[in-house]
Amino acid sequence: MLSKEYRLKKKTAFTATYRIKNSFYLNGVAVFVGLKKKNQSDKTLVGFVVSKKTHKRAVKRNRLRRLMRENYRLFLKNNELNNSDKYMSLIFVGHAKALDLDFLQIKDTMKRLLGMIDD
Repeated sequence: MLSKEYRLKKKTAFTATYRIKNSFYLNGVAVFVGLKKKNQSDKTLVGFVVSKKTHKRAVKRNRLRRLMRENYRLFLKNNELNNSDKYMSLIFVGHAKALDLDFLQIKDTMKRLLGMIDD
């Protein structure tokens, strides 16, 4: 499980990241990118969101959220974050199209999204 020190928790942090309007979408997963860091010592905070409009069952929403969180944890562990660690916050948003994807498909999608951030 991704440790709490890396999680985006406050509503103000979520709205500030959304307000930047820098986002990428691929295969049912979107990523919103926050501001660039001024200090390299700060950790990149990450949020994972799956709306109730995506699916009415909490089990389905939580599964997608868990898959995204675990993939990000593995990216962090293996230093596969590319240049996304240069940002203050990231928010991964799951959509209905991603509910049917398995672990490896989500991993591939998230890796490609993190690659898009570098550009």
